[in-house]
Amino acid sequence: MARILITSGPTRQYIDQVRYISNASSGQMGAALADAAIKSGHDVVIVSGPVNINYPALAAVHQVESTEEMLCACLALFSECDGAIGAAAPCDYRPVIRTPNKIKKTGKPLTLELIETDDVIASLGKIKRTNQWLVGFALESEDARFRALSKLQQKCCDIVVLNGPEAIDSKNNSIEIFDPLGNMILDCQGTKTVVAQAIIELINQRFIENGRNQPIS
Repeated sequence: MARILITSGPTRQYIDQVRYISNASSGQMGAALADAAIKSGHDVVIVSGPVNINYPALAAVHQVESTEEMLCACLALFSECDGAIGAAAPCDYRPVIRTPNKIKKTGKPLTLELIETDDVIASLGKIKRTNQWLVGFALESEDARFRALSKLQQKCCDIVVLNGPEAIDSKNNSIEIFDPLGNMILDCQGTKTVVAQAIIELINQRFIENGRNQPIS
């Protein structure tokens, strides 16, 4: 049995008191992964952005809103976990300045200056111990395999799950999983429940069975 940290859902980066930048991530993949992991006998901790779904009752859920909050929660929890799965879609950019009051319409164009947020999974990769494992997700629309493998290396992941924009807010998913050598080790399509079960089975075989709890070299 392992203790698994799962990130899930979107994050929000506020522009003013009421407006924010976000995306359409629903948290369904994170919930399906949590359910599959629990059914495999694992303890699950979820760090979730704002979603309108129910997570498994046996999971410990930490609700956050911004990418910064998700990062802080994950950094605090990761040391107590055997591994992490980055299924969330954190907002990659935030406004340089958050306006303290609601921005008023003026009839003129509005320009926003954005800067990158810190990457949650890459930050976990930097502090990952040798007996911990890290599964990244890469949602790509072009040069998909190349970009997924680049993310695997840059974020110090042990495997990366590649999917496409059609997975966002959908009940289905189509994935490919790659190892650090660039080998495709899983190709799976179906409902997110089916896909999540396949991912957890792979994690069990590769990192957890026989008390390994560490990547296979």
